[in-house]
Amino acid sequence: MKIGILTSGGDCPGLNAVIRGAVLKGITVHGHEFVGFLDGWRGVVEGDIIDIPRTMVRGIAKQGGTILGTSRTNPFENGGGPAVIKDHMDRLGIDAIIAIGGEGTLAAAKRLTDAGLKIVGVPKTVDNDLDATDYTFGFDTAVQIATEAIDRLRTTAESHHRCMIAEVMGRHVGWIALHAGMAAGAHAILIPEQKISIEQIAQWVKEAHARGRAPLVVVAEGFVPDYMESPHSERGLDTFGRPRLGGIADQLVPELEARTGIETRATILGHIQRGGVPSAFDRVLATRLGMAAIDSVVEGCWGTMVALKGTDIEHVGFAEALGKLKTVPQDRYEEAAVLFG
Repeated sequence: MKIGILTSGGDCPGLNAVIRGAVLKGITVHGHEFVGFLDGWRGVVEGDIIDIPRTMVRGIAKQGGTILGTSRTNPFENGGGPAVIKDHMDRLGIDAIIAIGGEGTLAAAKRLTDAGLKIVGVPKTVDNDLDATDYTFGFDTAVQIATEAIDRLRTTAESHHRCMIAEVMGRHVGWIALHAGMAAGAHAILIPEQKISIEQIAQWVKEAHARGRAPLVVVAEGFVPDYMESPHSERGLDTFGRPRLGGIADQLVPELEARTGIETRATILGHIQRGGVPSAFDRVLATRLGMAAIDSVVEGCWGTMVALKGTDIEHVGFAEALGKLKTVPQDRYEEAAVLFG
């Protein structure tokens, strides 16, 4: 069997480990042949591929990014669609596709599977917001990077007696902010799931400052304070029609300074959280998911993705995977809020 692999959407640590796990198991156990679609769905729509022999995946599990490249191409636009993609697959002798990506990638994979294409998915999102899997690779690395950065912000904040606001990723959910904030000892954690007033945030900041601390606020990019109607976005839409978020930390700075009188600075971590080498946890998880994706192909489980349930890898349908986001539960936030102020 000839299998095509693609990585689509935002890059994240662990993508190469998935590719390696899939290729090594596919070749050594089943004798499969592999090709890679270049730059995500763009390569699928245009039939742009490269061969992936075993030698190509040697030692790549520890590398960040993706050797195949990625993009936010919509496979149903710019001359794409099921018929075009199937023609390319037939012409190139590709029997099935393993699509590695997040919500947008898997939603596109579901539509293509519904149209008759043979596709299985591997979930990828640093936000850890897919409900059908306990964890996604990339999340652990993003939290570690954010924690280390926030630790560095704390030392400079204490030197200048300032309040620091660290903005982390989290479009719809606050898992990175929650974990990194708790790990770094934040005095306030602001996430999309919780509508917090600017007065309450200022109160937490003043309480920490009154104890001689340099207040530390961790905010997810999708957080919406009570004086705003929607997440801060000034960079337009992506190819899937979603607002490009980022900058809420800068919006909070003057509001907090006005209410607290404390000099405040903002740092937006942005793509730093998606770069660099994956953590050991993410390397292992990504490798296991890649190997399990081969099982899905061999068993003909089209229209499914592999998922981590506890410590086991299971196969779930795209519909279940895309049914709802995995948000931070109220009890988890209240647990963290005990430490605020």
